[in-house]
Amino acid sequence: MTQVKTGLERFAESPPASLKGRRLGLLCNPASVDRRFRHAKELIANAFPGQLKALFSPQHGFFADKQDNMVESDHGVDGTLGIPIYSLYGETRIPSFDMLDPIDILIIDLQDVGTRVYTFIYTMSYCLEAAAACGKQILILDRPNPVGGTEIEGNLLEPEYASFVGRYPIPMRHGMTIAELALMFNEMGHIGCRIDVFQMAGWNRRMYFGDTGLPWVMPSPNMPSAATALVYPGQVIWEGTNVSEGRGTTLPFECFGAPFIQPDWLGFEPDHFEGAVLREIAFEPVSGKWAGLLCRGYQIHVTDARRFRPYETALQLLQRIRTYHPDHFRWKSPPYEYETQKAPIDLILGSGQVRQRLEAGEDIGEMAASWMAELERYEQMRRRFWLYGIGDASK
Repeated sequence: MTQVKTGLERFAESPPASLKGRRLGLLCNPASVDRRFRHAKELIANAFPGQLKALFSPQHGFFADKQDNMVESDHGVDGTLGIPIYSLYGETRIPSFDMLDPIDILIIDLQDVGTRVYTFIYTMSYCLEAAAACGKQILILDRPNPVGGTEIEGNLLEPEYASFVGRYPIPMRHGMTIAELALMFNEMGHIGCRIDVFQMAGWNRRMYFGDTGLPWVMPSPNMPSAATALVYPGQVIWEGTNVSEGRGTTLPFECFGAPFIQPDWLGFEPDHFEGAVLREIAFEPVSGKWAGLLCRGYQIHVTDARRFRPYETALQLLQRIRTYHPDHFRWKSPPYEYETQKAPIDLILGSGQVRQRLEAGEDIGEMAASWMAELERYEQMRRRFWLYGIGDASK
């Protein structure tokens, strides 16, 4: 197996001399580690003693201890270094001038999961904007996209549905690394931020996380494994419904269900979807939707990641559950990620039309086909920001 080196590992091997004497900040969380589980905070502080002046954390907090959406984190102080920890998912989601004033360069080391609605990439985008406004530099330590860099899937976000779960017109499964996204957002948003990147070594776009040789550390409490990341681009849509997405179980997003679901009615054979097996299950969430109640549904077992289409699969599942359980299925009401007016499902899908087409019973294959032209335009555009090739270790 190829051993991929992350941007953090390459940074630690050869700390850039240009950072000597510069005041540094670090946006990170518990997944910001090397293959020996040494945290970026430790590695940077050792490489540049006394220069790390502030830490920043995304949604779920510096220790990734906050379980759900819209559960905020407070600021704190790092017990080892004695420097402030600024929460960017609390009283603000945008770093202020006062937060950035003590630093010259903000280093970003976050594990993204390859899905449009994962908020870490928008925390990063706000940091780009704030850094540009304050005359600060951004340095990104790149990490793998755990669901690969070739496949893209889904409709592009429509501007009127922009929110903290989607700020730019990208598809649900975007096929980019976090550094590539930063470069793309910088141009899309006309941000004008100075961005430097420590690229990975040994990663190519065909790789899924299991191909990298890297350890998986949960980037958020409900992303316990790389297998979760494989289904997340589709299973996240349950957050916009009254169907449990598996929060409060040991298999968040890999399982889903509700007390009203009758799997026998739905008529899905185990091998109905390419690249995956549906297994009927029952579970009782200990928190979240339907806590303490018996839910029936499915666990998705991905058998061939390259053939599996998580977004289209989830849309088919949702459409059939809504059709066969019309008296019980409901769309979730606002608020959702600080948006108080628009329906959560529309924010997640990045479109009001997709929900309307689902309600009309439109064939999911035909819906997916209707997105192909915009996906082709996105494909041509995103290639300009690729840092890695297909099947080789460098562009």
